[in-house]
Amino acid sequence: MTTRPFNFSAGPAVLPEEVLAQAAAEMLDWQGSGMSVMEMSHRGKEFISIATKAEADLRDILAIPANYKVLFMQGGAIAENAILPLNLSRGGRADYVVTGSWSIKSQKEARKYCDVSVIASNEADRHTTVPAPASWKLSDQAAYVHICSNETINGLEFHELPDLKAMGSDAPLVIDCSSHIASRPIDWSRVGVAYGGAQKNIGPAGLTLVIIREDLLGHALPATPTAFDYKVVADNESMYNTPPTYAIYMAGLVFQWIKQQRETTAQGDLVGLAAIEARNVAKARLLYDCFDASGFYATKVVPAARSRMNVPFFLPSDSLNDAFLAGAKERGLLQLKGHKSVGGMRASIYNAMPLAGVQTLVDYLNDFARRHG
Repeated sequence: MTTRPFNFSAGPAVLPEEVLAQAAAEMLDWQGSGMSVMEMSHRGKEFISIATKAEADLRDILAIPANYKVLFMQGGAIAENAILPLNLSRGGRADYVVTGSWSIKSQKEARKYCDVSVIASNEADRHTTVPAPASWKLSDQAAYVHICSNETINGLEFHELPDLKAMGSDAPLVIDCSSHIASRPIDWSRVGVAYGGAQKNIGPAGLTLVIIREDLLGHALPATPTAFDYKVVADNESMYNTPPTYAIYMAGLVFQWIKQQRETTAQGDLVGLAAIEARNVAKARLLYDCFDASGFYATKVVPAARSRMNVPFFLPSDSLNDAFLAGAKERGLLQLKGHKSVGGMRASIYNAMPLAGVQTLVDYLNDFARRHG
């Protein structure tokens, strides 16, 4: 493979180089079909085989139970902020946990369609902690409880999903897992719906994944657009309208790549998602250890809530930002500028970011601190 710069974009994000190479090789002619995937009918046997394998591989990677449907949709997590309450709220109440920018957007959008109760919030902590589930003020009749399990902008992650049943709630847990899906296992015994845009860990922008327990289908409000009714989408195997075919193809290649990953650890040789998770833990530890030891950079999220995927950090003065970014680009370290709403820097270290990329960043961080500290 060629040597490319290390791309720390929060999304659309870096993809495995092997996946890009395969897609390039198949661009004009997919496996002797005489067609690019972008030219295929979504109902033709060629594309049906692509979509079927992509779903099967995703089910294998995430150990999705048989009583959950996998939906290939469009609109991103932003659209799901509306589609979800249209399908699940039944016009009643929904509970939302606010942990950062994306969950704030989610609850604001849901208010257009149902009665929203914010049952916990870290706004007083400036989005640096994850509210302990024991402190949540769960509603008695909530149709669902919503969390953003990884906040891309603020850099927080739920390292353990809440057990609503143990907390006395029968409501299904809904997780917006856009920015860490396929980076670690999901405990499906605690989750009713998982959704997310693909453009972080799974593929190019355009594909939205919804994984939903079957008993939650069939409750859409009358005003729900037919193409966004989860039951209609499930009954038509994501083919009610033309799905994002090329994005599904690319996601399928990424799923194959995940299954092929190997990692040797102190616990033994790991394969697939277990290897991916171990690598992600190692990358995050390397980067956070650098910040904690530097005395130069600041990270605001408390250690117990730090995201493995998205790492915001700040220099001692904003006046150093331009010099930092220019030096990073010279070393082949791209897209480190933080989100405009929080400033500073952000390194997104998704599945496709190799350990070598994080090590190169750490070397630069240490060098920059020595020269400017």
